[in-house]
Amino acid sequence: MNGADAGRLKRVLEAGAFAVTMEVGPPRGGDPEAVRAKARLLKGLADGFNVTDNQTAVVRMSSIAASRILLEEGLPPIMQMTCRDRNRIALQSDLLGAWALGIRTCLCLSGDHQKAGAGGKLQGHPGARNVFDVDSVQLLRILRALSDQGIQAGGDAIDKPVPMLLGAAWTPLAPPEAFRVLRLEKKIRAGADFIQTQAVYDVPRFAKAIARARERGLTEKAAILPGVIVPRSAGMLRYMHNNVPGIQVPDEMIARMKDASDKREEGFLIALELIEAVRAIPGVRGIHLQAIEAEELLPELAERAGLLPRPEIPREAEEA
Repeated sequence: MNGADAGRLKRVLEAGAFAVTMEVGPPRGGDPEAVRAKARLLKGLADGFNVTDNQTAVVRMSSIAASRILLEEGLPPIMQMTCRDRNRIALQSDLLGAWALGIRTCLCLSGDHQKAGAGGKLQGHPGARNVFDVDSVQLLRILRALSDQGIQAGGDAIDKPVPMLLGAAWTPLAPPEAFRVLRLEKKIRAGADFIQTQAVYDVPRFAKAIARARERGLTEKAAILPGVIVPRSAGMLRYMHNNVPGIQVPDEMIARMKDASDKREEGFLIALELIEAVRAIPGVRGIHLQAIEAEELLPELAERAGLLPRPEIPREAEEA
């Protein structure tokens, strides 16, 4: 696998280093070169790369296949797994299959509603039946048991445990905000090792959410990585504010983007300011960077944010 370090994110977090993750969206087709091209662009920029699982309920290359391609290109994948499309039998089977292919990190999600993919240029599958046999908290418990004990959800044992680093998502600013820290606590108790948050634009409100988590001791039990999405236009910020649950964009930031003469540069400046601000919040242990189908922006962002080079974390001899 070209020296792929599948367990890098785990070791970075255990070493106490500031972690960086990025997102890689699989293509709406079966051409592996589309994934390989993104891999060549992003290699070495982060400690883990999220591979989305049919995000926005649009059919794409499977997260397992795309994760394996990243491994072949030397990138450590974070395979996303959603509850929308599979029951507990299929979820566990896919986890075991991913393990067999060398994947060692999984992000457990509920998944976008099937109606999310309809509209615009894409038709999506709004009439598809969702499954939701289990929710994301239950999925964490199931995969934690497989990982640590080698026990299936039904109680049957597999031949041996399949150790995985497990992650979950957190939307701290979605209403009711007071409930969100309780939801976070459930996910951590269920087995989440790390948490990636919804994109942060309102830093003061996010800092208060982290403070609530810190008061409950949650930031010591799981690594929290706030999300930062590079904005490219005022319309993009306005859309996220109005349509994406939990994303709150201050009016002045939208106006700032609208009035900018160089919107690309202004987007970078906003993202850099956000990275610096959230990095200073006690309890934050990393950052999750996204560019939404514009991954070519991420190398410059990581460089300008001072996130490169990534720290050298020695690998165990048996892992090499």
